[in-house]
This record gives sequence, structure tokens and C-alpha cells, in this order.
Amino acid sequence: MSDLLWPGDERAGDLFTDAAVCAAMVRVEAAWLAALVLHGVAAPDARDDLDGLIGPGDVATVAAGAESGGNPLIPLLKLLRKRLEARNPAAASWLHRGLTSQDVVDTGLVLCLRDAADRIGDDLAAQAAVLARLAEEHRDTPMAGRTLTQHAVPITFGLKAAGWLTGVLDARDRLAAVSDLPLQVGGAAGSLAAPVALAGSPAVVGDLVETTAETLGLPVRDPWHTARAPLTGLADAFVTCTDAWGRIANDVLVSARPEIHELSEGAVAGRGGSSAMPNKQNPVLSVLVKRAALAAPFLAATVHAGAAAAVDERPDGGWHVEWATLRTLARRTVTAGSQTAELLAGLQVETAWMTANLTAARPGIDAEQRSINPGAASGEPYPGATDRIIDAAIARAKEHR
Repeated sequence: MSDLLWPGDERAGDLFTDAAVCAAMVRVEAAWLAALVLHGVAAPDARDDLDGLIGPGDVATVAAGAESGGNPLIPLLKLLRKRLEARNPAAASWLHRGLTSQDVVDTGLVLCLRDAADRIGDDLAAQAAVLARLAEEHRDTPMAGRTLTQHAVPITFGLKAAGWLTGVLDARDRLAAVSDLPLQVGGAAGSLAAPVALAGSPAVVGDLVETTAETLGLPVRDPWHTARAPLTGLADAFVTCTDAWGRIANDVLVSARPEIHELSEGAVAGRGGSSAMPNKQNPVLSVLVKRAALAAPFLAATVHAGAAAAVDERPDGGWHVEWATLRTLARRTVTAGSQTAELLAGLQVETAWMTANLTAARPGIDAEQRSINPGAASGEPYPGATDRIIDAAIARAKEHR
């Protein structure tokens, strides 16, 4: 999958493609069918792993049939059952029994979102490792601190890197707290009525749900058809990631200006050029990361709007608006995470320019120090608690390495 108008989208690979969503929904159906057989609700001859019945070549057929029922599971199930009847009629008769479309669509989305969150988590770990190294290496590298676009007081680049690191660690922790998304099994109206009727008792249904969740590697939760906090929480965590990366990208974009020249992206052949100006070396990764940070909050807001529009026992449109929005947000976050990891790995720290810019900012940049200590000489160290702040960020980065 690729998106011509979202350069870099190919970094997300097969995550959350139409084929991946179809495969995830088939996994859900297979896990439930296996649970029905295991617990004696369905006959042993209904066992089937559903392997090989649906593939990427079926995506167009499923997509074309989705409009008539309003969701992609209905045409997928029709195609799946038709092919299964030829291979295993008993399995075909038990396929999807006790489930509803929302169970399979929601859990399929959960599986895709989990894969995306895993990729993002890996990139956050890589970013944290690089930033911890930069904070340590440059704890004493002087530079001009800036607030509201103007010179403030002297700082070190190690302190700036520690600030970036704190944002990345906040994103890491937020993502870890919400990425353990649950199984969705509720039946037609979230009461588990059909599964109980099939199994004969709520206790057996509990076993069915737990077995299905274990097969898929998901935690168990009571039906959440109209309680969408699992999805809004993850959407917010994705935005926390892009917020942290956007802050880094903004600093690099400002510092890479030729008149400042304190930071620059690593040189890669063919990257950063202009179609009209051969002299240019644009900080493309930073530009694209900033783009993601600008777009992500509005996608998460749409997920929240869908949750707020939940009504009855299955939302009419509020549920439907989540699917493509979550896919877009997830893929863009994965892409931005990869771009940020590459940006930081290749980041060039121009220490000579930092020193020169700080020198040029004197004596004005030392005004606060002189107002507190009138006897301070221009250029005298003014570190504050820099070492403690850097040490705390580095120690936190090591907590879950």
C-alpha cells in the first residue's frame, strides 16, 4: 500500500491495509469457531482453521459488497462461507454463530491497531536510546536558549535533548498504558444472548470468550459496543507520539536555518533536493514529521466524535466513522515514528555554530544572570539544575529498555 499524497506512507508497509483488515477478521472468525468446537458447542467435525480461503485478491470483491450492508464483514463472511461449504460443510454451518458484525469488525481493528502500536513502540525505544546518548554527550555543549523566538538564557544542547527525551518517554508510557486493546464479543446487542442460547449457560460463554481471547492474544472485557474508550485512548496515545515528534521536528527546522545552522539532518543521497534550486538541501524528514503532528489531532478528534455519537446498542455512523480514521491515524503515526527515528539517528549537532551563536548573543543573553548576581562576568557558567534534569531523563529512559 502507498499513498501518493502522503510521502513516506510506504514505511507502514502492510500494516492496516485492506488485505490486513480482511485477514484479521478471518482470524477472529477462526478463533471463535475453534472455541465453539473446543467447548463442545459445535461438533468436532466443524473444526477448521479457515486458512487459504481468503486472500489479497479478494479485497476488491469484499470492498464492492460492503456498501449494501454498511460494513465489510458481511460480504467477507458471504465469500468465506461459500468457499468453506465446499471444504467443510459442518464448519460452514457453525461459522459466525453467536457473533455479530461489530464483534468481528471491532476485534479485527484491534488486531491491526495492536500491530501498529508494536511498531510505534519499537521506534519510540530507538528514539529514546539515541536521545539519551545525545543528552549525555552534550550535557556541557553550550548554546543559546530561546523563548518566544528570542534569546532567553544560555543552556546546553544536552538539556534540549533531555527535553525531547522526556516527550518521547511520555509518549512511550502513554502508548504502553492503552495499547492492550480488548476482545469484542457481545452478540447482536451487547448482551451475549445468542452465544448463551447456543452454549446453554453464561458460564460456558465465559469459557468461549476467554478461549477466543487467548487464541488472539487479547485481554477479555465485557462488551464495549457503545463504550469506545479503548479506541479513543489509543487514538490519543498516537497523538501524544506525534506531539513529541513534532516538537523535535520544529526545533530541527528552526535550527537548520542557514543563519542559525545549529542542527542539520543527516545527508542521504537524493533526499532534500529541490526541483528548481539545485543549491537547496531541505530538511525533508523534519518537514514530514511536522506534517503528521499537524494532522493527527484532528483524526483523533473524529474518533472522539464517533464515540460521543454512540447511540442505542450500536451506533449509526459513529461506529462507522472510526474505521478509516483509525487506519489513517495508525499508518501516519507509524510513518512519522519511523521518520523521527531516522532523523534522530542521523542528526548532525553543529557545536561550533552553537558556540558562535551564543557568543553573538552576549551580553544580552546574560541579563537574567547579571540581574540576580550583578558581579557575574559575561560568559560565566549559568547551568541551574541542568545535570540533575539530564540525569533524571536518562535514568527514566533506562527503566523499560
